[in-house]
Amino acid sequence: MSTQPIPTHPSTSGQLANLVIIGAMKCGTSSLHRYLNLHPEIQMSKSKELDFFIKEKNWQRGLDWYQSHFTESAKVRGEASPNYTKHSIFRGVPERMHQIIPEAKLIYLVRDPIQRIVSHYLHNFIDRHELRSLPDALQNLESNHYLHCSLYYQQLQQFLTYYSPEQILVVSLETLAYDRLKTLRKIFQFLEVDSEFQHPDFFQIFHQSNQKKRLTHWGVRVVQLPSGGRLRKILPGLLEESIATPIVSEDLRQSLVQMLSNDIEQLKAFTQLPFAEWSV
Repeated sequence: MSTQPIPTHPSTSGQLANLVIIGAMKCGTSSLHRYLNLHPEIQMSKSKELDFFIKEKNWQRGLDWYQSHFTESAKVRGEASPNYTKHSIFRGVPERMHQIIPEAKLIYLVRDPIQRIVSHYLHNFIDRHELRSLPDALQNLESNHYLHCSLYYQQLQQFLTYYSPEQILVVSLETLAYDRLKTLRKIFQFLEVDSEFQHPDFFQIFHQSNQKKRLTHWGVRVVQLPSGGRLRKILPGLLEESIATPIVSEDLRQSLVQMLSNDIEQLKAFTQLPFAEWSV
Protein backbone atom coordinates (compact mmCIF):
# COMPACT_ATOMS: atom_id res chain seq x y z
CA MET A 1 0.00 0.00 0.00
CA SER A 2 1.53 3.28 -1.09
CA THR A 3 1.30 6.44 0.95
CA GLN A 4 0.82 10.00 -0.16
CA PRO A 5 2.46 13.03 1.49
CA ILE A 6 0.26 14.63 4.13
CA PRO A 7 0.34 18.43 3.70
CA THR A 8 0.68 19.24 7.42
CA HIS A 9 0.17 17.62 10.77
CA PRO A 10 -3.05 18.36 12.67
CA SER A 11 -2.89 20.82 15.52
CA THR A 12 -3.47 19.70 19.08
CA SER A 13 -6.75 21.63 19.34
CA GLY A 14 -9.95 20.67 17.58
CA GLN A 15 -10.87 17.35 16.06
CA LEU A 16 -11.10 15.68 12.68
CA ALA A 17 -14.13 14.19 10.97
CA ASN A 18 -15.19 10.69 11.94
CA LEU A 19 -18.05 10.57 9.42
CA VAL A 20 -17.89 11.16 5.67
CA ILE A 21 -20.81 11.08 3.27
CA ILE A 22 -18.87 9.99 0.20
CA GLY A 23 -21.61 10.49 -2.40
CA ALA A 24 -23.05 9.83 -4.82
CA MET A 25 -23.72 13.05 -6.71
CA LYS A 26 -27.43 13.87 -7.17
CA CYS A 27 -28.46 11.29 -4.57
CA GLY A 28 -29.62 13.51 -1.70
CA THR A 29 -26.32 14.30 0.00
CA SER A 30 -27.34 17.93 0.64
CA SER A 31 -30.54 16.88 2.38
CA LEU A 32 -28.83 14.20 4.47
CA HIS A 33 -26.08 16.63 5.46
CA ARG A 34 -28.74 18.98 6.85
CA TYR A 35 -30.78 16.25 8.52
CA LEU A 36 -27.73 14.91 10.35
CA ASN A 37 -26.70 18.38 11.46
CA LEU A 38 -30.03 18.71 13.29
CA HIS A 39 -29.08 15.87 15.62
CA PRO A 40 -27.64 17.15 18.94
CA GLU A 41 -24.84 14.56 18.89
CA ILE A 42 -23.75 15.32 15.31
CA GLN A 43 -21.90 18.32 13.91
CA MET A 44 -21.64 18.52 10.13
CA SER A 45 -19.24 20.99 8.53
CA LYS A 46 -20.77 24.39 7.74
CA SER A 47 -19.39 24.16 4.23
CA LYS A 48 -20.88 20.95 2.89
CA GLU A 49 -18.42 19.87 0.20
CA LEU A 50 -14.93 20.17 1.64
CA ASP A 51 -13.30 18.00 -1.05
CA PHE A 52 -10.25 17.77 1.18
CA PHE A 53 -9.14 14.28 0.13
CA ILE A 54 -9.01 15.26 -3.55
CA LYS A 55 -5.48 16.17 -4.62
CA GLU A 56 -6.73 18.45 -7.41
CA LYS A 57 -8.94 20.41 -5.02
CA ASN A 58 -8.22 21.01 -1.30
CA TRP A 59 -5.63 18.42 -0.24
CA GLN A 60 -2.83 20.99 -0.34
CA ARG A 61 -4.64 23.22 2.15
CA GLY A 62 -3.44 20.89 4.89
CA LEU A 63 -4.88 19.25 7.96
CA ASP A 64 -5.20 22.45 9.96
CA TRP A 65 -7.57 23.75 7.28
CA TYR A 66 -9.58 20.52 7.33
CA GLN A 67 -9.64 20.38 11.10
CA SER A 68 -10.87 23.97 11.32
CA HIS A 69 -14.26 22.84 10.01
CA PHE A 70 -14.88 20.67 13.08
CA THR A 71 -14.57 22.94 16.08
CA GLU A 72 -17.42 21.61 18.19
CA SER A 73 -16.93 18.73 20.62
CA ALA A 74 -19.68 16.60 19.09
CA LYS A 75 -19.68 12.81 19.25
CA VAL A 76 -19.95 12.63 15.47
CA ARG A 77 -18.27 15.17 13.19
CA GLY A 78 -18.96 14.86 9.50
CA GLU A 79 -18.78 16.24 5.99
CA ALA A 80 -20.40 15.37 2.66
CA SER A 81 -18.41 15.49 -0.59
CA PRO A 82 -19.96 13.64 -3.56
CA ASN A 83 -16.76 14.16 -5.54
CA TYR A 84 -15.17 11.45 -3.39
CA THR A 85 -16.97 8.83 -5.48
CA LYS A 86 -15.86 10.06 -8.89
CA HIS A 87 -13.01 7.60 -9.25
CA SER A 88 -12.79 8.04 -13.00
CA ILE A 89 -11.71 11.67 -12.44
CA PHE A 90 -10.30 11.94 -8.92
CA ARG A 91 -7.92 9.12 -8.00
CA GLY A 92 -6.46 8.21 -4.62
CA VAL A 93 -9.30 9.56 -2.45
CA PRO A 94 -9.80 6.46 -0.25
CA GLU A 95 -6.05 6.13 0.36
CA ARG A 96 -5.68 9.74 1.50
CA MET A 97 -8.82 9.47 3.61
CA HIS A 98 -7.57 6.33 5.34
CA GLN A 99 -4.24 7.99 6.11
CA ILE A 100 -6.02 10.72 8.06
CA ILE A 101 -9.22 9.20 9.44
CA PRO A 102 -8.89 5.38 9.30
CA GLU A 103 -11.60 4.83 11.94
CA ALA A 104 -14.21 6.99 10.20
CA LYS A 105 -17.61 5.72 9.19
CA LEU A 106 -18.71 6.26 5.60
CA ILE A 107 -22.22 6.73 4.21
CA TYR A 108 -22.82 6.19 0.51
CA LEU A 109 -26.12 7.46 -0.88
CA VAL A 110 -27.32 5.83 -4.10
CA ARG A 111 -30.45 6.01 -6.27
CA ASP A 112 -31.88 4.49 -9.42
CA PRO A 113 -28.70 4.67 -11.52
CA ILE A 114 -30.38 5.82 -14.73
CA GLN A 115 -32.30 8.54 -12.91
CA ARG A 116 -29.04 9.62 -11.32
CA ILE A 117 -27.38 9.85 -14.74
CA VAL A 118 -30.21 12.04 -16.06
CA SER A 119 -30.10 14.26 -12.96
CA HIS A 120 -26.30 14.58 -13.24
CA TYR A 121 -26.60 15.52 -16.90
CA LEU A 122 -29.35 18.04 -16.13
CA HIS A 123 -27.23 19.60 -13.37
CA ASN A 124 -24.37 20.19 -15.82
CA PHE A 125 -26.73 21.35 -18.58
CA ILE A 126 -28.35 23.94 -16.31
CA ASP A 127 -24.92 25.25 -15.33
CA ARG A 128 -23.90 25.29 -19.03
CA HIS A 129 -21.02 22.94 -18.32
CA GLU A 130 -22.79 20.53 -20.68
CA LEU A 131 -23.95 21.73 -24.10
CA ARG A 132 -24.74 18.39 -25.73
CA SER A 133 -28.09 16.64 -25.83
CA LEU A 134 -28.52 13.69 -23.47
CA PRO A 135 -28.15 11.07 -26.25
CA ASP A 136 -24.98 12.77 -27.48
CA ALA A 137 -23.58 12.98 -23.95
CA LEU A 138 -24.17 9.24 -23.53
CA GLN A 139 -23.07 8.17 -26.97
CA ASN A 140 -19.83 6.57 -25.80
CA LEU A 141 -20.60 4.48 -22.71
CA GLU A 142 -17.25 2.73 -22.51
CA SER A 143 -15.54 5.79 -21.00
CA ASN A 144 -18.42 7.93 -19.83
CA HIS A 145 -18.26 10.01 -16.65
CA TYR A 146 -22.04 10.07 -16.17
CA LEU A 147 -22.16 6.28 -16.34
CA HIS A 148 -19.11 5.76 -14.13
CA CYS A 149 -20.67 7.76 -11.31
CA SER A 150 -23.64 5.37 -11.38
CA LEU A 151 -21.43 2.26 -11.15
CA TYR A 152 -21.90 2.29 -7.40
CA TYR A 153 -20.18 -0.95 -6.51
CA GLN A 154 -17.19 -0.05 -8.68
CA GLN A 155 -16.91 3.19 -6.72
CA LEU A 156 -17.32 1.34 -3.41
CA GLN A 157 -14.54 -1.10 -4.28
CA GLN A 158 -12.04 1.75 -4.11
CA PHE A 159 -12.96 2.31 -0.44
CA LEU A 160 -13.22 -1.38 0.47
CA THR A 161 -9.48 -1.67 -0.12
CA TYR A 162 -8.98 0.55 2.94
CA TYR A 163 -12.20 0.43 4.99
CA SER A 164 -14.01 -2.61 6.31
CA PRO A 165 -17.60 -3.29 5.19
CA GLU A 166 -18.72 -2.62 8.78
CA GLN A 167 -17.55 0.99 8.41
CA ILE A 168 -19.68 1.64 5.32
CA LEU A 169 -23.44 2.15 5.16
CA VAL A 170 -25.19 2.25 1.79
CA VAL A 171 -28.51 4.13 1.78
CA SER A 172 -30.84 4.61 -1.17
CA LEU A 173 -32.36 7.99 -1.93
CA GLU A 174 -35.69 6.26 -2.48
CA THR A 175 -35.89 4.99 1.10
CA LEU A 176 -34.68 8.35 2.43
CA ALA A 177 -37.43 10.06 0.42
CA TYR A 178 -40.34 7.72 1.11
CA ASP A 179 -39.51 6.23 4.52
CA ARG A 180 -37.47 9.05 5.99
CA LEU A 181 -37.81 8.49 9.73
CA LYS A 182 -37.04 4.77 9.49
CA THR A 183 -34.06 5.47 7.25
CA LEU A 184 -32.69 8.19 9.54
CA ARG A 185 -33.15 5.88 12.51
CA LYS A 186 -31.03 3.27 10.71
CA ILE A 187 -28.35 5.89 10.01
CA PHE A 188 -28.37 7.08 13.64
CA GLN A 189 -27.95 3.49 14.81
CA PHE A 190 -25.01 3.08 12.45
CA LEU A 191 -23.46 6.25 13.92
CA GLU A 192 -24.23 5.10 17.48
CA VAL A 193 -26.21 8.20 18.44
CA ASP A 194 -29.74 8.53 19.79
CA SER A 195 -31.79 6.75 17.12
CA GLU A 196 -35.13 8.05 18.41
CA PHE A 197 -34.30 11.72 17.83
CA GLN A 198 -36.76 13.53 15.53
CA HIS A 199 -36.99 17.06 14.18
CA PRO A 200 -39.71 18.81 12.11
CA ASP A 201 -37.12 19.84 9.50
CA PHE A 202 -36.57 16.17 8.65
CA PHE A 203 -39.41 16.61 6.16
CA GLN A 204 -37.75 19.35 4.12
CA ILE A 205 -36.17 18.52 0.74
CA PHE A 206 -33.23 20.47 -0.65
CA HIS A 207 -31.67 21.04 -4.09
CA GLN A 208 -34.31 19.58 -6.41
CA SER A 209 -33.33 20.00 -10.07
CA ASN A 210 -36.93 20.56 -11.15
CA GLN A 211 -36.88 23.80 -9.15
CA LYS A 212 -34.01 25.22 -11.22
CA LYS A 213 -33.88 27.22 -14.41
CA ARG A 214 -31.11 27.75 -16.92
CA LEU A 215 -29.67 31.14 -17.74
CA THR A 216 -30.27 32.26 -21.30
CA HIS A 217 -27.31 33.39 -23.40
CA TRP A 218 -28.17 36.96 -22.46
CA GLY A 219 -28.55 35.91 -18.84
CA VAL A 220 -25.01 34.53 -18.78
CA ARG A 221 -23.71 37.93 -19.88
CA VAL A 222 -25.91 39.92 -17.52
CA VAL A 223 -25.02 38.01 -14.34
CA GLN A 224 -21.36 38.82 -14.98
CA LEU A 225 -22.15 42.51 -14.50
CA PRO A 226 -21.68 44.10 -11.04
CA SER A 227 -25.47 44.26 -10.57
CA GLY A 228 -26.12 40.97 -12.37
CA GLY A 229 -27.46 39.10 -9.37
CA ARG A 230 -30.03 41.80 -8.63
CA LEU A 231 -31.10 41.99 -12.29
CA ARG A 232 -31.59 38.23 -12.37
CA LYS A 233 -34.07 38.52 -9.51
CA ILE A 234 -35.88 41.46 -11.09
CA LEU A 235 -36.05 40.05 -14.65
CA PRO A 236 -36.11 36.25 -14.29
CA GLY A 237 -38.42 35.84 -17.28
CA LEU A 238 -35.91 37.52 -19.59
CA LEU A 239 -32.73 35.98 -18.23
CA GLU A 240 -33.85 32.43 -17.40
CA GLU A 241 -35.51 29.61 -19.29
CA SER A 242 -37.34 26.58 -17.94
CA ILE A 243 -35.64 23.24 -18.53
CA ALA A 244 -37.58 20.02 -19.03
CA THR A 245 -36.14 16.74 -17.80
CA PRO A 246 -34.83 14.88 -20.87
CA ILE A 247 -36.50 11.61 -21.81
CA VAL A 248 -34.38 8.47 -22.09
CA SER A 249 -35.27 6.54 -25.23
CA GLU A 250 -35.86 2.81 -24.94
CA ASP A 251 -32.75 2.03 -27.00
CA LEU A 252 -30.61 4.21 -24.78
CA ARG A 253 -32.19 2.71 -21.65
CA GLN A 254 -31.36 -0.79 -22.81
CA SER A 255 -27.77 0.21 -23.53
CA LEU A 256 -27.47 1.70 -20.03
CA VAL A 257 -29.04 -1.36 -18.42
CA GLN A 258 -26.53 -3.58 -20.19
CA MET A 259 -23.64 -1.51 -18.81
CA LEU A 260 -25.11 -1.23 -15.30
CA SER A 261 -26.59 -4.66 -14.62
CA ASN A 262 -23.48 -6.46 -13.37
CA ASP A 263 -22.55 -3.60 -11.05
CA ILE A 264 -26.09 -3.51 -9.64
CA GLU A 265 -25.98 -7.24 -8.87
CA GLN A 266 -22.68 -6.78 -7.05
CA LEU A 267 -24.14 -3.89 -5.06
CA LYS A 268 -27.17 -5.98 -4.11
CA ALA A 269 -24.92 -8.81 -2.96
CA PHE A 270 -22.78 -6.46 -0.89
CA THR A 271 -25.65 -4.58 0.76
CA GLN A 272 -28.24 -7.40 0.88
CA LEU A 273 -30.74 -4.77 -0.28
CA PRO A 274 -33.20 -5.35 -3.17
CA PHE A 275 -33.40 -1.75 -4.47
CA ALA A 276 -36.91 -2.71 -5.59
CA GLU A 277 -37.79 0.89 -6.47
CA TRP A 278 -35.20 1.01 -9.24
CA SER A 279 -36.22 0.64 -12.89
CA VAL A 280 -33.18 -1.52 -13.71
